[in-house]
Amino acid sequence: MAYIGPLPAETFTSFATQEFSTSATTSYTLDHPVTNENELALFINNVRQQPGSGKAYTASGTALTLSAATASTDTMYAVFLGRALQTVNPADASVGTSQLAATSVTAAKLNNDIISGTTALAEAPADTDEFLVSDAGTLKRIDFSLIKGGGMFELISTTTVTSAVSSVDFTSLSSDFADFRLSASQVDIATDNEILRIRAFVGGSEHTSSDYQYVRRGFNGAAAETEDQAGGTEWRIGDNIGNAGGECASFEFTIFAVHDTSHSKQYLSQFAGQANDSAPVYQAGGGNLDNTSAITGLKVYQASGNISSGVFSLYGRKR
Repeated sequence: MAYIGPLPAETFTSFATQEFSTSATTSYTLDHPVTNENELALFINNVRQQPGSGKAYTASGTALTLSAATASTDTMYAVFLGRALQTVNPADASVGTSQLAATSVTAAKLNNDIISGTTALAEAPADTDEFLVSDAGTLKRIDFSLIKGGGMFELISTTTVTSAVSSVDFTSLSSDFADFRLSASQVDIATDNEILRIRAFVGGSEHTSSDYQYVRRGFNGAAAETEDQAGGTEWRIGDNIGNAGGECASFEFTIFAVHDTSHSKQYLSQFAGQANDSAPVYQAGGGNLDNTSAITGLKVYQASGNISSGVFSLYGRKR
């Protein structure tokens, strides 16, 4: 047969019965709760008793109360004509999205640990990672690539030098980025009064041809310094570095459009350090690689001696 309204949760349920162990008492406990005595047919010595206040028995919940005490020789049983099932909570996994109204889940029903209780992202978001935003009150999702902003350098890798090396190489410049920045701090050198130099890798190999061009301007203490080079075999970004206790150097080197194969490549640099007499040294410079080949890597080195320590980080910028 058809139903008006929701389908009953329980169908074809048989009547439950309960047999009692009798004693000289008027109080018994039911196996199932009932709303009142009318949901219970009680039989004593196979004779049905009349329910109701002032009659044979009353019942509420699981409490059954007789108007007269039974004897231990009596037999008593009950047939549950109806039960207060108390199905307040739906069964586990029984509620689906179709049972929820479109606006039934409100902010008041969301626990305040909905974000803090979620697994944390331990690195910079990927371009396709999504955020939730409110667009005039309507919740929408948006890719990180659309909100991260332009011109931002992203950390690619870091090399920390703790023992002497002849050079620090970054041999792969990802095509995901157009421009690259090499940032180095607290660089210590083994040979006193040396010059930091940078070479490019082209086609995966160190490029040693005489097509490096650069201009450097700066000061060593109070003395002005300048150097121009039109056809060298490397870029020079800082000189007169001391190696006494505490003397070191730091620099930033930014090179542009390394994957372009129609133009030469340009760079800008800034250098600060201490000379071998502890005088402050500052230089700014820029230059070209007079070659249209794509640059695939960068090498930091000295003409003589090793790099003793320093932190070198490579960053990339998309356009």
